[in-house]
Amino acid sequence: MFELDVRSRKAIYEQLVDKIKEMIVYGVLKPDEQLPSVRALSTQLTVNPNTIQKAYRELEREGYIYSIPGKGSFVSSSVEHPNEAMKDEIRESMVKLIAEASYSGLTKAELTLLFEEAMVRIEREVSHD
Repeated sequence: MFELDVRSRKAIYEQLVDKIKEMIVYGVLKPDEQLPSVRALSTQLTVNPNTIQKAYRELEREGYIYSIPGKGSFVSSSVEHPNEAMKDEIRESMVKLIAEASYSGLTKAELTLLFEEAMVRIEREVSHD
């Protein structure tokens, strides 16, 4: 399904949440598609089942997935693209982060280059998954 970076500063469950969100937003995972069981994904990624469960709970809390007891977890049909509230939250975070970067001495050109690098990385990751 995907790989996690065990050397990353980002927690494993956060990486998992981000990867699944990405797959949902880009249409790799379709609405109402069943996600792998906690046990199956735990085995596949060699990650503690509690970590997988924590990621699934977070995704459910954010509305990306829903669970049916005894059946599993499924991609929410209402989330094909980030909702407006999420976009507003992201915009606010980006403005703060850009301001911090600017105060730290990064120029507009450097920030633009970072944005372009991030977009290339995202496109590369999506095409490899």
